[in-house]
Amino acid sequence: MKQCVEVRSYNLKPGIRDKFHHLVVEKAGPMLQRWRVDVVDYGPSPHDADSYYLIRVYPSLEARKQSQDAFYGSAEWRDGPRDSILALIENYATIVLFLDDEAIQRMRRVPA
Repeated sequence: MKQCVEVRSYNLKPGIRDKFHHLVVEKAGPMLQRWRVDVVDYGPSPHDADSYYLIRVYPSLEARKQSQDAFYGSAEWRDGPRDSILALIENYATIVLFLDDEAIQRMRRVPA
């Protein structure tokens, strides 16, 4: 069965990637866990000093939309780390793929 895999690539403001990573590890990551978002991998991109990535998996496009609407619309996100995180991002791009479980497991660095 193929699942919806979202790859988000962030272009960060120069020189703040360590701060961004800290916010992801300490704030956003635990929130995503509480919201039961399946994060496969995340971290600094090795190709330059100001890029970061996040890979999430959803059962379907509809489940992705519902999950993200709920998460990003929540008071926990809006009143929590949202402003601190967004202030560090220049822009981002999102790519959605459909991959089977085997391919997803080969990419996984974060326990399910």
